[in-house]
Order: sequence, then structure tokens, then C-alpha cells
Amino acid sequence: QVQLVESGGGLVQAGGSLRLSCAASGSIVSITRMGWYRQTPGKQRELVAVSISSGITNYADSVKGRFSISRDNAKNAVYLQMNSLKPEDTAVYYCTLTGTTIVSSRVFTSWGQGTQVTVSS
Repeated sequence: QVQLVESGGGLVQAGGSLRLSCAASGSIVSITRMGWYRQTPGKQRELVAVSISSGITNYADSVKGRFSISRDNAKNAVYLQMNSLKPEDTAVYYCTLTGTTIVSSRVFTSWGQGTQVTVSS
């Protein structure tokens, strides 16, 4: 099993910045990709940013130019730097990991518990 622990959420004024962190622990796995989703009540969970092992990154159009995803493979960690935050960025942010177990070669996806980001006007 792989556990994901998120940190860095909180309350910030519009125009401010936050940095989210997510660290994976548990079974040794080969990580294919790590990323961030977000969700608000009554809305679908949406992809915010993703980083894959090849170095390719992808962002939602609404956050391009403001958010930046980075990854530290040695630490099995992924980060989301959020700048120029807007009230519409308010959501619960979830870290996700997709990989393959070393022993069984089974593909799996793990999710963090979510961390609240609130942006005030």
C-alpha cells in the first residue's frame, strides 16, 4: 500500500500564494505520474496539474501561468506552487499517484485525504 500525505493548504487573500506538498510512503513502487485534483461542493472533481515520469506536465486552462507543479523523485514527493490566487481557486485539493507495484507489477492509483484551500476576496 501507498499512503499520500498532503500539507500546505489554508486561508489566503486573493493575489496571494500557497505551496502544497504531497509525500508518498509505504510499499516500494514505480511511479508513473503524480498530480493534483480539486473539488468544490456540487461540482465534478477536476484535474489541476499532472507530472509524469517522462517530464511532461499538463495544466488546466484556468491555472496556466499561475500554478506550477514540480516533482522530487528521490523523495517520492510532488508540489503545487499556486500564485496569484483567485476566489474561484477555493476547493479541496487532492494529491494523486499512479504507479506499479514492484512485487506484483500491478497498476494502481492512490489518493490523498485532501487539503482545503480558501481564497478570500
